[in-house]
Amino acid sequence: MLYISNFMLDIFNLNPENMKRSIVLFIVAAITLATTAWWFFSASTRFQLYDLLQFGIIVMVVGLAIFVGYKRLVSAKRGEPAEDELSKHIMRRTAAWSYYISLYLWLVIMYVSDKVKLEIHSLIGAGILGMAVVFTICWLVFNFTGIKNE
Repeated sequence: MLYISNFMLDIFNLNPENMKRSIVLFIVAAITLATTAWWFFSASTRFQLYDLLQFGIIVMVVGLAIFVGYKRLVSAKRGEPAEDELSKHIMRRTAAWSYYISLYLWLVIMYVSDKVKLEIHSLIGAGILGMAVVFTICWLVFNFTGIKNE
C-alpha cells in the first residue's frame, strides 16, 4: 500500500507541462485498443488473414505509442526536458523519410489496386496502416542507430 501511495505522490509531483503529452499518448492508445477490441469481438464472420494482419499492425503501433509514452513519463520523472534537440532532429528525419517512402507505398497500392479484387476502403485502410508501419520502422532505425553529423 505504501508503494502505491508513493507512486501516486510521484505522479502528482511531476511537472504537468511535461506530463501532458505522455497522458495524451496513453489515452489515445487506450481508445485505439478499445475500438480495435470492439471491432475484433463484434465481428460476425470469421477473420481472414488480412484482418488478422491489420489487427497485428494496430497492436504494434499502439505498443510503440505506449513505449514512447513510457519514455516520456520516465524522462519527466527525472526532470529532463520533454524534447531536446536530438529527439526533435530524430522526429524531423523520421517524418521526412517516412513521407518519402509512403509516397512510393501509395504508388504500389495504386498499381496493385488494378490487379486485386479488394474493396477501395480496404486498400485505403491498408495504405494508412502501411504508413504507420513505415513511420514506426523509420523511427526505430533513427532512434536506435542515431543520426550522423551533417
